[in-house]
Amino acid sequence: MDTCPSGHQIEIAYNDQRATVVEVGGGIRRYEVAGRSVLDPYPIDSICDGAHGAPLIPWPNRLADGQYRFDGVQYQVALSEPEKHNAIHGLLRWRAWQVMRTSTSRVTMGVRLHPMQGYPFLLDVEVDYALDGDGLTVTTTATNAGMHTCPYGAGQHPYLSPGVGLIDQCTLQLEAGARIVTDDERQLPIGTEAVDRTTYDFREPRLLGATTLDFAFTDLVRDAEGRAWARLGGTDGRQAEIWVDESYPIIELYTGDTLAPERRRKGLGAEPMTCPPNAFASGDRLIRLEPGQSVSTAWGARLT
Repeated sequence: MDTCPSGHQIEIAYNDQRATVVEVGGGIRRYEVAGRSVLDPYPIDSICDGAHGAPLIPWPNRLADGQYRFDGVQYQVALSEPEKHNAIHGLLRWRAWQVMRTSTSRVTMGVRLHPMQGYPFLLDVEVDYALDGDGLTVTTTATNAGMHTCPYGAGQHPYLSPGVGLIDQCTLQLEAGARIVTDDERQLPIGTEAVDRTTYDFREPRLLGATTLDFAFTDLVRDAEGRAWARLGGTDGRQAEIWVDESYPIIELYTGDTLAPERRRKGLGAEPMTCPPNAFASGDRLIRLEPGQSVSTAWGARLT
């Protein structure tokens, strides 16, 4: 029986790439290339902090008061961020996931979210982690296994690694045209603003320094393959990069300033999100999953 706080550790590898996927939360605890971290890990003997590497399902980010209305019915979920009176990052972070399929370089984790108070829907979720010559690819597939339409959003919470030291010495690039502005007390959306000529303009690489970030960015610029990228340049001359496909219109950036003192600013949260904060309440880009319907989303990471 595994005694690690994150449960069973599943190791996958491809050439000099190594990744560790965990039972608790179904997330990725570690991803490195030739011993250099691409995604900032958390210790094997510690509980997952700051949602490091965790899938955020069936909603990412914050839900005000844990309340939402869907198809005319009002729902209340538990407040997992009680100090701000919010529910945060969905319902699957502390569930035990199962290994559905595995090989040397690939593992698929799965879980069934049974109907519960506040979310009386039946959802099957699989997250596939694959290593190949292009790096890490993570594909999330959710299927409405119930008889009623359900609300759905997805995200994940990897942290790009600086390699050594703090992210303060790193350069950051994210080609995003707008930032979702949040209130100071509860970090709930109050509008959007263009990043042009603001502190939050990282369309060209620049030193992160002491900048504090915990904001979602939109209007992402995409390459010919439809991918948007966030890039963290370390002092070793290497770049830890994350990409998101077109199913993710939002990337949240988080500098980790609210983590435990010894863990702060050791990695940059770069979180793919299918919808903005509070989407269950606002309906903004919320996915309606019909009975039997599935939706897949993909992101990935690499070292250059």
